[in-house]
Amino acid sequence: MINSLTLRVSLIAALMVAVFAVMTALALERAFRDSAVHALEERLQAQLFLLMGAAEVDTDGRVSLPERLPEPRLMLPDSGLHARISDGAGMTLWRSPSALGLSDPSLQTRMFQARMTVDWETSAGVVPLTFTLREDHTALEDQMGAYRRSLWGWLAGLAVLLLAAQSLALYLGLMPLRRVARELRAMEQGRQSILTGRYPVELKALTDSLNDLLRQERAQLARYRDGLADLAHSLKTPLSVLRGSLESGHERSGQQHMEDLEQLERMDRIVAYQLRRAATAGHRTLAAPLAIAPVVQRLGRTLDKVYPDKGVILFDRVSSDCHLRGNEGDLMELLGNLMDNAWKYGQSRVMVSAAMKGRWLTLQVEDDGPGIPSDQVPVILARGGRLDEGVPGQGIGLAVVNDIVDAYEGRLTIGTSTLGGARVEVRLPT
Repeated sequence: MINSLTLRVSLIAALMVAVFAVMTALALERAFRDSAVHALEERLQAQLFLLMGAAEVDTDGRVSLPERLPEPRLMLPDSGLHARISDGAGMTLWRSPSALGLSDPSLQTRMFQARMTVDWETSAGVVPLTFTLREDHTALEDQMGAYRRSLWGWLAGLAVLLLAAQSLALYLGLMPLRRVARELRAMEQGRQSILTGRYPVELKALTDSLNDLLRQERAQLARYRDGLADLAHSLKTPLSVLRGSLESGHERSGQQHMEDLEQLERMDRIVAYQLRRAATAGHRTLAAPLAIAPVVQRLGRTLDKVYPDKGVILFDRVSSDCHLRGNEGDLMELLGNLMDNAWKYGQSRVMVSAAMKGRWLTLQVEDDGPGIPSDQVPVILARGGRLDEGVPGQGIGLAVVNDIVDAYEGRLTIGTSTLGGARVEVRLPT
């Protein structure tokens, strides 16, 4: 297998040009031969009529023709054109001078022939005569040979020009791919971060997807790095408190024991939050679309089992065509936190809506609970804010949701629901 796109296309193009040239040459040669043979046969027929017009027959059935025949070639020996007049019994009554020296021109097989038998009326009666005109293939073959040489010469020249044009077109057509390869090598060497060239529409989807993939991988790496740094920074204070408590050497009271447990719980929440944040995959251009409706229905059934005493009624307003290109775990984490808060703090009604608007997916989760005060929204959505001071009852769910939305380059807003409680709206690119 040839491992070169240029060489493959060049070989295919050369083969196609060669087949085209050969088939064209054969077709044109066949058409020219048919035309030449037809013209020769018509000429022979016309010459036969001229010969009949010049012939004279006397009362004894003798045939005579003038010394100057209508066709000069009939008077030239070895001209390739022969004429013969015979009677009803096949006996030769007249032969053209061009047939002199030939034993019997009729025995030559490679000849074109025109023949006509007529009843010639004389004063003595009717004389049956057969006029025969023959011409050999030499002139036609010479003509075909000259035509064939000219035809193949021109077709060979055209084939060379076509191959040169195709090579130029191939070189220019594959230039964007070579530019992509050069840019990828530059990225490997650290000289650039993304593909920056202007590419034709056929490659734009590919280069845009590569750039999106590169940005997503860098964003994922940054989230891992930031998560580890934030984790180390956030654990420093509770670890210092625990170390100081353990190094004091004093007998530990119940209050001190509760403080230690509080620090341990705080550390557990920090680790859980940072792990969730670092694991967020973000928008994936090449990912398969994830349907929203089945996820909402599955989470609704799960939350009914988690909160069986609340009897929450779910109003499902999710369109069947809604989808998201991303990680299923991110979608479950996002909707799970929003719907869990709605089930937890709502009274009896929760409404989940989703709709596609252009290239954006809009998700809304509403409840009939106490809602979220507008002055507390910035605190809830602040990066890691809940881990230090938080809003009572909200946990780290909204902080995780906010990080997922940021990873997908979306937007999160919190307002008042028509049901009377909180309305959380998320817009994500699809």
